[in-house]
Amino acid sequence: MFAVALFCIACAAYWAWCRKNMKTTEPPYFPGAWPILGHAPALIGDSCKLWNGINDLANQSYDIGGVVAASIGPRTVYIVTDPDDSFTISNTCLEKDGFYDFAKPWLGEGLVTGKFSIWKSHRKLLNPAFSQILLDTFMGVFNSQSRKLVRDLEKEAGKGPFDHWTYTRHNALETICLTALGVDFTDSNLNTQYVEATEKIFTTIVERFMKFWWHSPYTFALSDVKRRQDACLKILHNMSNTVLQKRKSEFTGNVCAERSIIPGTRFKAFLDLILELSAEKGAFNDREVREHVDTMIVGGHDTSANVLMFTMILLGSHPEAQEKAFAEIQDVLGDGDRDVEKTDLSKLVYLEAVLKESMRVFTIVPVLARKLDRDVKLKNYTLSAGRTCFLFVFGIHKHPMWGPDVHEFKPERWLEPGRLPDNPNTFAAFSVGRRMCIGKTYALMSMKTTLAHVIRNYRITADHTKVKLKLDVMLKPDAGYFVSIEKRT
Repeated sequence: MFAVALFCIACAAYWAWCRKNMKTTEPPYFPGAWPILGHAPALIGDSCKLWNGINDLANQSYDIGGVVAASIGPRTVYIVTDPDDSFTISNTCLEKDGFYDFAKPWLGEGLVTGKFSIWKSHRKLLNPAFSQILLDTFMGVFNSQSRKLVRDLEKEAGKGPFDHWTYTRHNALETICLTALGVDFTDSNLNTQYVEATEKIFTTIVERFMKFWWHSPYTFALSDVKRRQDACLKILHNMSNTVLQKRKSEFTGNVCAERSIIPGTRFKAFLDLILELSAEKGAFNDREVREHVDTMIVGGHDTSANVLMFTMILLGSHPEAQEKAFAEIQDVLGDGDRDVEKTDLSKLVYLEAVLKESMRVFTIVPVLARKLDRDVKLKNYTLSAGRTCFLFVFGIHKHPMWGPDVHEFKPERWLEPGRLPDNPNTFAAFSVGRRMCIGKTYALMSMKTTLAHVIRNYRITADHTKVKLKLDVMLKPDAGYFVSIEKRT
């Protein structure tokens, strides 16, 4: 008992010493910190409370220059909502923070979680897999999968509110597996298991973050959360390992080349290109190939599914915007039911504005974390090396420079001169700086195609004011997000 008391006294003394010796150029400390625990008690609770808490941090940061200091236990962190400062940090410090290690049992050194040295070399190797020439060959898959989603939704037409997120998640998972892996992943049981395991593992990652005593791998190993995470990993890695071994055997037998999984379409899967690099140049070992496959699957399906889900809610809540999108789709595609072609995508300008505005209002990846490996001079403050910096992307998207209607869904702002902020760093839906998402173009092509098919077939009704949000690594709805659809005649 005496040892525990002595330890607490030592921690309190260290915390007080750190506070006293903060540099005068440091950003102001967010009020309400507890001795020893810092702001950690504000994080304890569920993921809805976490989302509400970081929104309070963002709102208060605007008045003090968009940068604020806080602490998780004895550990000082920085929160940044200023667009320019976020851009400076993201391009100065390219190392992901240690919090990303929480996801490494799943994603390893993939592009999202990997060390900078690994990311730098692997990103160059993988860039050709996302070239426009290759992406254009996926249009047949995007159209076929969009039509499948329209057919699946038909059973819900005219029957009142339903959970459309279930449909967008399963469809997006099938789409990324067809394009990234070259496999037809339409087994409903496997699909459901994978989607559920993905949701559960995100929950374990956030739960570990909120309880700082589990940040250490030694204490985390003793927790029930670790056991739940391991059960999820068994499902997630079993799927990717099975697919990888099957594709490797086909590759050895020279049956890769171009795929024709969707009738009338031919394309080359991302995985085939990675296997070529692995076999011909020794660029990746088996573990690295699987890590990139896992990263592509989750990054390619979960984000797109959530964007489409939120976009349908917003269009259902703003019928005037929905009808503008429908009119543009008819104007570009005609009154028939032809496929969306690659040349159509650039003409669907209002539809793209709808997607961008949806990603601004509901920022799917709302927080990024960087490790400060050097002191970073910002506009008003200097951040100290060795600390964690959280870039609040959702805070950038709600920055006052967007104007008095910042919290409103206004797709027109993307089309009318003078409606957007002058600062180019105020939109960061696909991350900030050099480590921007490699799949940005893929995602926009896929989502525009899907949304075009859905809107020209259904009229959507929803109420975005009822949506209750939570932070499970990505921004997700906790309640109130159901929509209703009616078949267009």
